[in-house]
Amino acid sequence: MATTHTLLWDSEADTQAFATRLADALQAVGGDAFIALHGDLGAGKTTLVRHLLRALGVSGRVKSPTYAVVESYALSAFAVWHLDFYRFNDPQDFEDAGLRDIFASPGLKLAEWPDKAAGHLPAADWQLHLHSMGDTRRTVELRGHSARGAQLWSACAGP
Repeated sequence: MATTHTLLWDSEADTQAFATRLADALQAVGGDAFIALHGDLGAGKTTLVRHLLRALGVSGRVKSPTYAVVESYALSAFAVWHLDFYRFNDPQDFEDAGLRDIFASPGLKLAEWPDKAAGHLPAADWQLHLHSMGDTRRTVELRGHSARGAQLWSACAGP
């Protein structure tokens, strides 16, 4: 079931265009998905999430959950949680933060630095590995790991 796709984003506009297609795909599948975001500091993980949340209709400030660990958004169609495990020193921090209920609930989960919660997270529908190639250019390796992941790719790959 695992699939891999490599994308090249030459600018932030490419990131935004992909986020818009992903938003449409998520709405088509009811928004229930887990997307794990990997990449060094500055790779564009939070930027992608901000564009995605905007495309899903979130207005107002979209802040990084680096300090709060989780930011939640209640959309009319589904709930969204943006999580950032960067500050976790031990995977047990996941349990201590009481995040298990989020992953047991329907809705979209977007997790930055998922490796820092290893062993506590469910399998992701998508693993996105972002690599910076300068100020605006990114290569993105998208790995689908589920039927839902394949469905999302089909819906957002587009022309």
